[in-house]
Amino acid sequence: MKKIPHGATHACTMLIALSALASPACAEPLLSSVFSDHMVVQRDAPIAVWGDADPGSRVTVKFGKRSKAVDANAEGDWRAEFPAMKAGGPYVLSATAGGASETVGDVMIGDVYLCAGQSNMEFPVSRALNPQRELAAAANDRIRLLKIDHASAAAPERNFQSPVEWEVASAESVEDFSALCFFFAKDIIADANAPIGLVDSSWGGSRIEAWMSDEALGAFPEFEERLKLLTDYRNNPQQAREDYARLWIDWWENSKNAPPLPLKGDAKSGSWKTAPAEKTSWKTWGDPDLASHDGMVWHRKQFTLTEAQAAQDATLSLGGIDEIDMTWINGNFVNGSFGWGSPRRYDVAASALQPGENELLVNVYSSWDAAGMYGPDEEMALTFPDGSSVSLSGGWRYRKAPAEMGAPPQAPWQSINGLSGLHNAMIAPLGETKLAGAMWYQGESNTGDADAYEGLLGAMTADWRRQFGDGLPVMIVQLPVFGALPAAPAHSGWARLRDAQRRVAEADDKTGLIVALDAGIPNELHPPDKQLVAKRAAALARTLVYGESAAAAPSPARAYKNGDGVIVDFANLSDMKTIGAPQPIAFELCEAGGGCRYVPAEVESGGVRLSAPAGFEPAHVRYCWGDAPICNWYDASGTPVTPFEIAIE
Repeated sequence: MKKIPHGATHACTMLIALSALASPACAEPLLSSVFSDHMVVQRDAPIAVWGDADPGSRVTVKFGKRSKAVDANAEGDWRAEFPAMKAGGPYVLSATAGGASETVGDVMIGDVYLCAGQSNMEFPVSRALNPQRELAAAANDRIRLLKIDHASAAAPERNFQSPVEWEVASAESVEDFSALCFFFAKDIIADANAPIGLVDSSWGGSRIEAWMSDEALGAFPEFEERLKLLTDYRNNPQQAREDYARLWIDWWENSKNAPPLPLKGDAKSGSWKTAPAEKTSWKTWGDPDLASHDGMVWHRKQFTLTEAQAAQDATLSLGGIDEIDMTWINGNFVNGSFGWGSPRRYDVAASALQPGENELLVNVYSSWDAAGMYGPDEEMALTFPDGSSVSLSGGWRYRKAPAEMGAPPQAPWQSINGLSGLHNAMIAPLGETKLAGAMWYQGESNTGDADAYEGLLGAMTADWRRQFGDGLPVMIVQLPVFGALPAAPAHSGWARLRDAQRRVAEADDKTGLIVALDAGIPNELHPPDKQLVAKRAAALARTLVYGESAAAAPSPARAYKNGDGVIVDFANLSDMKTIGAPQPIAFELCEAGGGCRYVPAEVESGGVRLSAPAGFEPAHVRYCWGDAPICNWYDASGTPVTPFEIAIE
């Protein structure tokens, strides 16, 4: 069962206020948590309504002038369906079962869009360009917002973990709402000629795997072991955690350049340094080895227990940790979790403790920015049921792990870096919600293994269509520039991932690409110009969702050798322009072994001629490659030509 969404009206409220003996049937709402006042239901599609009731009970559902009676199944789930409706409203939706009744009002029929991804999708209106002006003009009764709280779950959930509510767009409601999503609705609403409902389901730093169902991930053999762990975790969390710890240890012992594992008797040997008493990021400690270290650092603390304490289960409090910890006591795995400075509090079995001296080891991994154990001192302790405690605030020592080891395997139940957790808690509870379209802005967290992204993104769009309807239009926001300006051709995970996004969009006529290169800032992960990206998203929706005709974006069709050069043929190459130079400046030719060179380019009718250096044997062409490339070739709409890599025939 679920919590009552704020804004919904429950007929039992008065009864509960008058009597402490109200019927148990009044204790829970009937409608799924996605239904609340001010919501938008998708037009021109069957309308599903569902919820929870006592098993076997008869539920009467009314929507507008229509009514349906259905029975809850043995688990208490019920579902009713109404015919498709045209745009309009407001309507009232209600459900009644026995003595319980729940009603939501001001329901509109229009177009519903899902906006999902990581921090650039989550980026709020209050931080976008000209926020005061945008907030002052935000009020719009025809735009409705549903913001889903961060949540993760090991299995798909029927309802949201926290109460959610639809809100009418206003300066207050849009302030912390996705800027891209809201600006998109403002741009498209006139063309839609219908109310717009926006669902903001996003979480900064999240990987794509966290947004995919385990069914979708099951098609990829590389996830088999971790998916089994996730299944085991649903049934026996502690055993699954111990199995994961063994997987983690195997990874360490088989990693190149890995020093001996401190768990295996060498915790006191080697070079351990004294950690500062003040709990701050290790990058501020004054240790040159840690000043720019993104990776792992071991933290070690010895403490003493009495015989009485060692005979009890305990609670371990470590204070805030950024970002992933793995924690052992006396070589016994305790737990590990993710969080940007969030407190860690773990149960410890008495079997992990011993009278006298004990050893606490905490491995902390951080992928970027601040890192380490933050305390404060008063939150670092081992506490016991008898009321005693042992402070863990001082006397810590540390040892850096080689940065070359990279990131350890992530626990599959971890929120933003695990498998399926965000899908289970932030997508699955949307149930049978029908959508006009979905917009996806994610990829920054997957640039380290971009080669796998094309398959994952294609599988995720198929996953969404299974839930929200066949043929769902999906709009992919391509990553903007970020990072160092390229001085020479080089490998780039950001470029590789942009190309994967392009390939997925070009392979599916119901998926489109939103180029956002020029909306980025090389040294800013979260560029504030979400208005430009929203404008391009709206232009894409006009064709992808609403069927308007528009000129297609240029895309590479083939590359082939021609004399001493290479020709790249393009589809939709017309009315092009270059900025700052008479010809495009960002083309590269690359040999089979991987060596690439910048080459001159000359735009011809329907294509580009590239000049190959003497003695150079190119195997493929790259354009606009790099984390933050400088690209000067634009189409007639003022959009940069998408980055790409293509093999030479």
